[in-house]
Amino acid sequence: MKLLTLYNRVNIITTIVVMLITGIIYYQAISWILNDQNDKALKVEEDEVFDYVKLNNRLPQVFDSKDQQISFTEASPNSIRREFINTKYRKDKNEYESGRGLISSVTVNGKYYKILIVESKVETEDLIQIIFGITIGVILFLLLVLLVANRLILNRLWQPFYAILKELKLFNIADNKEIAQTTTNIEEFKELNQAATAMSAKAKHDYKDLKAFTENASHELLTPIAVINSKLDTLIQTENFSDRQSKLLNDLYSAVSRLSRLNQSLLLLVKIENKLMTDQQNINLRQLLEEMLMQLEDIFLDKQITVTTNLADKEIVASQYLIEILLNNLIINAVRHNYPGGHIIIKLTADSLIIKNSGDDAPLHEEQIFTRFHKSSGSEGSGLGLTISKQICENFNFSLKYQFHAPYHTFTVIF
Repeated sequence: MKLLTLYNRVNIITTIVVMLITGIIYYQAISWILNDQNDKALKVEEDEVFDYVKLNNRLPQVFDSKDQQISFTEASPNSIRREFINTKYRKDKNEYESGRGLISSVTVNGKYYKILIVESKVETEDLIQIIFGITIGVILFLLLVLLVANRLILNRLWQPFYAILKELKLFNIADNKEIAQTTTNIEEFKELNQAATAMSAKAKHDYKDLKAFTENASHELLTPIAVINSKLDTLIQTENFSDRQSKLLNDLYSAVSRLSRLNQSLLLLVKIENKLMTDQQNINLRQLLEEMLMQLEDIFLDKQITVTTNLADKEIVASQYLIEILLNNLIINAVRHNYPGGHIIIKLTADSLIIKNSGDDAPLHEEQIFTRFHKSSGSEGSGLGLTISKQICENFNFSLKYQFHAPYHTFTVIF
């Protein structure tokens, strides 16, 4: 859920709850005020009755009124308690409406009378409904204005944030493009933009230093590796060695060969990342795969691996050198992590290249298999094969994905 949506939801819910509570309080306050006015009017009528009795020593004459009724009823002495009540106001013979009444008492010529003064509350209730209706209308209008204002104003206020977020999404550490400065008057977004710019600049600087170090180190290693290989070749050809010495020399030769392959892989990775492999041509993948599988037949036979293919015609525009490396890495990876008598299934369609191989029952770590120098225990590889394959795919806007569906480990190149 977006922050703006969450803020609007919380804001609207809070506003509605507050408005409801204040509306109830407002309604009760208006009701109390109008009831108090009715009570004061009833008290005025009561005082007029008392004044009339005091002056004339008799009860006043009762007249019918549209909004007020007074009745006198003889009662036992001191049996009446003065109070205001909500009651019914008789409008016609069989028609009643809401009313407010005052019960009181008076003594006339030694007789005790109950006084009931009732006023209609219809006008008061109508006034309350009108006021409450207007209040509800104002509340709904305010909610609508608040919703529209939040959507318009907050969307505009958050534009710098979305601009910075877009720059971060497009940020590529290998590009020369810097994160653009976003113009804003909001201090928090200014600080965010400055932090993002500083972070990207530092990341690019560190990446360039690391890339330069890798490239320089690989170039510097070429000469000593070549010298060691040459000396070892000369040493092996010119001397007679014991079995132990021969084993030691073979171990040295294998280690130097592995170091040489590692150095070549690092140099290749640097060239791919720097986009130095710019030669491109039309490549028939089906033909290239068939040629490569023929060249690797001895490896398959040595490990007794059965290879099943389903190859459709597919042409791409890319560097043949890099595509050969990609295919070789994926197929050799399928052989290296297979078991004797295992299976490899290769399927080529217009949309993808799928290479499946039998192997361990446990899936590989998807987050780690494409990272540099990550390899399974006992692997004889450099840990750069899948990294180079991933980089080649990204270089040509392909995607390389891994899945495990027992018993097969599957690598898919999506064109």
